[in-house]
Amino acid sequence: MTSAPLLTARRLSVTGVVQGVGFRPFVHRLAVRLGVAGWVRNVAGTVEIHLEGSAAQCDAFAAALTREAPPLARLHAVTAADTGVEGAAGFTIAESADADTLRPVPPDVAICAQCERELFDPHNRRYRHPFITCTDCGPRYTIIDALPYDRGRTSMKVFGLCARCATEYAASDDRRFHAETVACPDCGPRVWFEGADGEGSADGDTAILLAATALRMGAVVGVRGLGGFHLAADATNDAAVRRLRLRKHRDAKPLAVMVRTLDQARAVAHVSKREAEALTSSARPIVLLRPRDPSPLAPSLAPRLDRVGLMLAYTPLHHLLLEAAERPLVMTSGNVSDEPIAIGLEEGRARLRPLVDAFLMHDRDILSRCDDSVLRVAGAHDILLRRARGHAPAPLALPVPAPQPLVAVGPHLKNTFTLAREGAAFVSPHIGDLDGLEALEHWQQAYRRYQALFRVAPAVAVRDLHPGYLSTRIAEELGLSRVIAVQHHHAHVAAVAAEHGVTSRVVGLAYDGTGYGDDGHTWGAEVLLADLSGYQRVAQLRYVPLPGGDAAAREPWRVALGYESQAGWQSEAFALAYHGVSHTLRSGVQQQVAHGVNAPLASSMGRLFDAAAAVLGVRRHASFEGQAAMELEALAGEQSAPPLPFPTIEADGRLHLDPVPLLTALGEGRRHGVDVGLLAARFHESLVEASVDLARLIAGSFGIDTVVLSGGTFQNARLLTRVARRLTEARLRVLTARTLGPNDGAISYGQAAVASWLLSHE
Repeated sequence: MTSAPLLTARRLSVTGVVQGVGFRPFVHRLAVRLGVAGWVRNVAGTVEIHLEGSAAQCDAFAAALTREAPPLARLHAVTAADTGVEGAAGFTIAESADADTLRPVPPDVAICAQCERELFDPHNRRYRHPFITCTDCGPRYTIIDALPYDRGRTSMKVFGLCARCATEYAASDDRRFHAETVACPDCGPRVWFEGADGEGSADGDTAILLAATALRMGAVVGVRGLGGFHLAADATNDAAVRRLRLRKHRDAKPLAVMVRTLDQARAVAHVSKREAEALTSSARPIVLLRPRDPSPLAPSLAPRLDRVGLMLAYTPLHHLLLEAAERPLVMTSGNVSDEPIAIGLEEGRARLRPLVDAFLMHDRDILSRCDDSVLRVAGAHDILLRRARGHAPAPLALPVPAPQPLVAVGPHLKNTFTLAREGAAFVSPHIGDLDGLEALEHWQQAYRRYQALFRVAPAVAVRDLHPGYLSTRIAEELGLSRVIAVQHHHAHVAAVAAEHGVTSRVVGLAYDGTGYGDDGHTWGAEVLLADLSGYQRVAQLRYVPLPGGDAAAREPWRVALGYESQAGWQSEAFALAYHGVSHTLRSGVQQQVAHGVNAPLASSMGRLFDAAAAVLGVRRHASFEGQAAMELEALAGEQSAPPLPFPTIEADGRLHLDPVPLLTALGEGRRHGVDVGLLAARFHESLVEASVDLARLIAGSFGIDTVVLSGGTFQNARLLTRVARRLTEARLRVLTARTLGPNDGAISYGQAAVASWLLSHE
């Protein structure tokens, strides 16, 4: 006779993104399959599991837990300890508990394939239900009020489950077992259509059909979505797109387009395998794609650019609207340009009424603003241009844990902030430029939400070195015991290095628009020897006067004039930059430069792109930051071209790249009729060659094998891919931004990484 196996009891603690991703139902199914008893529960941001069975069963459970975890889960650690036998009968999902632990909150997840099939299945009881969801998909961050993750701590708490939904919720073999967002037409949120004046409402499927009809007729419709409102319009109707631009005060900045399926995306744009993977991922970002020629899309969607931002429908409501509209739709942020996206019903009506002809509304509250993420594929690199829906607020690891909880408030433009506790960094979704009261209120609201969600009470604030940034003022006014300042470009380099877990010294190329330097001048094209503890500036772009300061970013001809002041007898090469600029205005700006009045010295790569665009006659005035650079990249395309002169000189104990000969050669080439696209390509190749030569020289001189490419200029796919490839061919390790973008959205994480190192080494 064989004796029964000795009963073992173990307690497992699982940390990471393990709530809101179907983890407890997965644990339940696994336990039943392996025949172990016990329970699973959410505890703050952790999942606790109690197992009772044989040692072999418990071992098998632990192995399968990590091997078979749900695709949306991100397990950081699984710890196990023997515990007392409780005599459990079967396996249950226990009531959640609270504790003072790290609290990762899952991002919102696009509708899954199974829910999408049910949405369009006439025989399914959730046929055409705009809020269909299951454990594998649906809203998370934007509806969660607090952890642990249960329906009562989300904005779904006001929607009581009907009998059939309650049965599914309790059935362990059902896909909606413990799906906190479960609902159906009988018990879930509702959708309705109303005019801009709030009159004439209709609900349900009729509302969606009315909205689609309005869009087909050229109307602008405010659509309440997942993380806020969209402004929708027919993306094939140029008049409708122009009307939207006029109302939104968005003259030229590209507008995003939504389609329902990958095949529809391929019908309007070229989609590579890697781009298809990005489009169909659970994050469903906006992906920059090359449009087909001829294209059914309106020309004014992305004027003078070679890419259009395209995304697939990621909520059931979007699917239904696009199916009814039968065309691609503009889906741009529901705001006037540079304001925060609207989220509340009354807020949407008040702020968006002047912009829209009608609304498509729903009554599921949005608790956290979250814009759409934006991504572009560049060779082997995915460049995250904006980290928001689908990505935030998933935590990032800090290579050196923060010994005190801290908040890094980020920069002035493309702001994010980061809360750090122990080894985890919680980077906010994209907030935007900190201009005006609305942006400040958005920052403060998001900060309060993050503090409440993650239970982080900062003791230290971290800010940019710039004394005039609004973010600097925010840090100083938080009333914390200490404020640490981190130089802008050091934070850029640190963000990329820390994301890769690198704490050793690197050669950092930090190319962007502008950042405050430690010498009081404006930096923006820097080569730093850096680690988390500090940096040494070993190379830069030659300083040039920037007449008008910030105004130069909006008027590239001013930057060209600053460079012309250093060109001597070659000034005629700059003549095309001033076409249409009055002689009086130009003379006044020349006097500014001559007398050093409101003409700060700058070493900015972003402004060099502006100057090149002006000298080539491509753009003398810009309606948004980076417009000139984007147009130059589009003109350059992929054509091969030899570089132009871009010499390096030594001065002040470091190397200086001198762009005056480069700009002069561009201007002379244009005057002699050389194709502007070829000149744009030669400009890019000049930057590539100079950057590679500098990085190789400095890495060799200091015995460093790792190069970091950071800063907003490395959103330029041609520049990033060619610099990275050539440095890799030179047997250097190249680090680029992955989870965060290279632009200022990563600054707060870099600030947090630097401050954590400094605090831990005091």
